[in-house]
Amino acid sequence: MMKTERDYKVRAIHCPHQASAEEIYDRLKEITVPLDRAWEKIEKAQKIVVKANMQMRTANIRRIAGRRQELVDDDVLWASLRLLKERSEAEIVMLDTSIAPHGQRPGDDFNMKLLIDEMGIGYIEAGDPPFINYKVPGGGIMFSQYQLSAAIQEADAFVSIAKMKNHGFMGITLCLKNLFGLPPIQPFGRVRTYYHHTVRLSHVLPDLGLITQPCLNIIDGLTGQARCEWGGEGRICDTLIAGDHVIATDSCGSYLMGTDPHLDWPTPPFRRDRSPVAVAAEHGFGTTNMDEIDFVADGCSAPVAEFDSQEAPPAEQIRQLRYTASQQAIFYRDNRDKLLDQYADQYIFLQDEEVVWHGEEAGQAGAVDSISKGKPDKALWLKLADPTEAEGEHLSVYESVLAG
Repeated sequence: MMKTERDYKVRAIHCPHQASAEEIYDRLKEITVPLDRAWEKIEKAQKIVVKANMQMRTANIRRIAGRRQELVDDDVLWASLRLLKERSEAEIVMLDTSIAPHGQRPGDDFNMKLLIDEMGIGYIEAGDPPFINYKVPGGGIMFSQYQLSAAIQEADAFVSIAKMKNHGFMGITLCLKNLFGLPPIQPFGRVRTYYHHTVRLSHVLPDLGLITQPCLNIIDGLTGQARCEWGGEGRICDTLIAGDHVIATDSCGSYLMGTDPHLDWPTPPFRRDRSPVAVAAEHGFGTTNMDEIDFVADGCSAPVAEFDSQEAPPAEQIRQLRYTASQQAIFYRDNRDKLLDQYADQYIFLQDEEVVWHGEEAGQAGAVDSISKGKPDKALWLKLADPTEAEGEHLSVYESVLAG
């Protein structure tokens, strides 16, 4: 059920990055107490699933002023989990896709293991079975269904905890983009670039939000990162944000980062693709209209720091890549029967209306440059040639790109 006007509640508060763990807990508690709808669901839950922006090899964790720069800080995660434990008797588990090889996940180098073990919180590897095919409520924006961990179905409440960052492709990454850690990668799922693909990703992310429906969304803005999601420029923001809807929360987070949540491609920071938050709101999932959000910011004002995505290729080149990727999708639709005769149950890369690579494992295709045939202005488009089209990709999305 889509929420109505002013039926979204988001709170933000100034919290010095030098604050103690107890002080962070107190500030987070202060801004989450008003989120009645979130707590009503959490307090009734038998099982709570938490997705936090947390996976990284310990040796690679970057810090600024003693805080994690690219990941949710230890103290923010501790405070968030403490609040959940105090307000609910439910089983609480963390769910994420780790970088360890299959069979070794999450691995000995799982940097949050000590914290969640001490708190009695379980961990489920999102990239390992069992899986369920989840139909997207309302039929989906990019695909009609996704294969995801069975733990999501078992959850009575879902929580998203994210870091305040820019993103090289999505412009901004907060609680919605955090959900991209849920789809399993190989050997059980799609190669990461299948969803992290021109045009697709900004529509996939709202689908994941519709499936999980996070009732509590927390943004760690004690510190953050500008330019890109990994390897960018550290920022000190001294801010915590919490809300009861993922799109409304991200809209307020974007606003505090200095970005009007109505903005969309090609306006910076959305230099490469559409804003997934704008796409979600466009389809009736949440809002980017600040007048429709019960938003209170205590002691913090926009911008909390200077944020912008990294420079991208010229806008006309990006436009051409989006356009030619969409052309390949429509070519696939119009020639599907012929392509299935040759490539059924294989992944195919289409470029300039030609299959330039095919195989059973998309990860074996190699670098894009090696298969693009020297046509940098012509996008490659990856597709599983499934005779049943079980994923139900909505090719009308590409028609909209071509029409635009």
